[in-house]
Amino acid sequence: MHDVSAHAAAHHGPPTSLIRRHIFSLDHKVIGKQYYGLALVAVLIGMVLSWLMRIHLGWTNAHIPGLHLLSPNGAPGDVMTPEYYLQLMTMHATFMVFFVLTTAPFAAFGNFFLPIHTGAEDMPFPHFNMMSFWTTFVAFCVMISSFFVGDGPTLGGWTQYAPLSAVGSVSGPGQGTGVILWALSIAIFCVGQLLGALNFIPNVLDLRCRGMSFWRLPMPTWAWFITSCMGLTAFSVLMPACIMLILDHVGGTSFFVPSNLVINDQMQPHSGGSTLLWQHLFWFFGHPEVYIAIVPGMGIVTHVLITNMRKPMLSHRVLVYCMAALAILSYMVYGHHMFVSGMNPVSALGFSFPTLLITIPSTIIVLIWIGSLYGARIRLNSASLFALGFVSLFITGGVSGFFLAQPSIQILLHATYFVVAHFHFTMAIAAIFGIFSGTYFWFPKMWGRMMNETLGKIHFWLTFVGVYSIFMPFHYLGLAGNVRRYQAFVVDYMQPLIGVHRFVTIAALLTGAVQFIFLFNLVYSRFRGPLAPDNPWQATSLEWSTSSPPPFDNFGGRQMVVYHDPYQYGIQSSMGDYVLQDSPEQVKSAHDEP
Repeated sequence: MHDVSAHAAAHHGPPTSLIRRHIFSLDHKVIGKQYYGLALVAVLIGMVLSWLMRIHLGWTNAHIPGLHLLSPNGAPGDVMTPEYYLQLMTMHATFMVFFVLTTAPFAAFGNFFLPIHTGAEDMPFPHFNMMSFWTTFVAFCVMISSFFVGDGPTLGGWTQYAPLSAVGSVSGPGQGTGVILWALSIAIFCVGQLLGALNFIPNVLDLRCRGMSFWRLPMPTWAWFITSCMGLTAFSVLMPACIMLILDHVGGTSFFVPSNLVINDQMQPHSGGSTLLWQHLFWFFGHPEVYIAIVPGMGIVTHVLITNMRKPMLSHRVLVYCMAALAILSYMVYGHHMFVSGMNPVSALGFSFPTLLITIPSTIIVLIWIGSLYGARIRLNSASLFALGFVSLFITGGVSGFFLAQPSIQILLHATYFVVAHFHFTMAIAAIFGIFSGTYFWFPKMWGRMMNETLGKIHFWLTFVGVYSIFMPFHYLGLAGNVRRYQAFVVDYMQPLIGVHRFVTIAALLTGAVQFIFLFNLVYSRFRGPLAPDNPWQATSLEWSTSSPPPFDNFGGRQMVVYHDPYQYGIQSSMGDYVLQDSPEQVKSAHDEP
């Protein structure tokens, strides 16, 4: 049990100026809101880009009004060129993976709630914390700037495979300045995430209040702590890889460019590099990134489900062990992304085994969720509905992972829409449902007002049906041989699949439009929603022991002391069927873990 005072984090006083309160703030809660706002802007950009791509896939020669204003060369006459389609695809994936799926569930919610969950007044290094957001913001601006330079953003996908990404514009349109800006943006982004992780980890290790043992930490805090440990390794590998890519591109080095490479009848002035080196470095980051996006969602969803089930999960500790196992195994399976690279079959088998093995902790987590839900009279509100949707989507996406773990099957499906369906269900849509669940659950604590539950439930049901309508057909398209990253299927064997693409496009447009219900609910409730009580959900963890929103030092000068585990539900106390972590009231429960 750790007894370090939470006051150790208070290296700064309350802000005295507008800039310190709202812009260059040292308050972890303001920084969390800034991250959330950045993620909200990024997801809107990513959604619009996906709309443009889907319209082009459904109706290849369609005129999209105003598109030429975004890129005169990429959309002459408002008709998208093949190169511009690939550029939009690259930017869509980059914004969603880095600036939404990493930023919102980890950096935004984690910054706001992790110090409160541990009973601390702030992060241990508030200036680093402020720098982490503004570094990420600079990375976002650099990425946006690639739309307005030269021949536009890069078209190499979010993976940016060498050597085409490393040799410059000689390899084709979209491989010039756009690649440099992409790599520079991601390198800066990595710095921001490393600064964030360096705050999260010591907060959990050293700033827990009295009585807050490790096993009394709430599930989201465990998830953020495990994700921080993953991020320290993953982003510290991707950052130098991006720097090496820039050096190959502009400095004449040969990290990723082999000898005697000829492109467009030109011998490249590089020698001695390895194209597979980039893949090794990128995917050593890339597969942990899947869990950097999904593990915080697991913690948030578990937290929300427990609160609404009014009983603990079957095993708090097993959930933690399984999330830690996912973090460790995520580094051992990255090679399954390279089954088609020509690797030795023995190596492929070596990566296939842990890929199958990693399904075990995931399955255990799902079974604990389902087993705990059995017989529970769950409160069906917006937060719990999105949490249940997360479970459904995670199962749906995970089942297809069994197929892709087998080299013989994965080689056939690797470049098809089957893989697109798998990672969208597992990594993207499930994580976004986790973000929605956390937003509806914690909105009262973050802004002091309640969101509209009717609009929230409409938002859930239309979104839930919509995402299944979009991504389930992708499995069929992949099994039918529909290749990824093709921008048109007019005169080839995939022409009969155009009808499916048009159905998906209509579903995507409608599902995207539904998100404006959420946006309206979010903005309107922020200013006009009913005032929130301190504990509207009758929850138990420390964020519900303070006001809504919390004061500058989180607990109004109180030295927090924890007496219970974070999920004391299904008991008899003076509060009802629960007791707060910081309540000294003694209750008898089989779930209390000292």
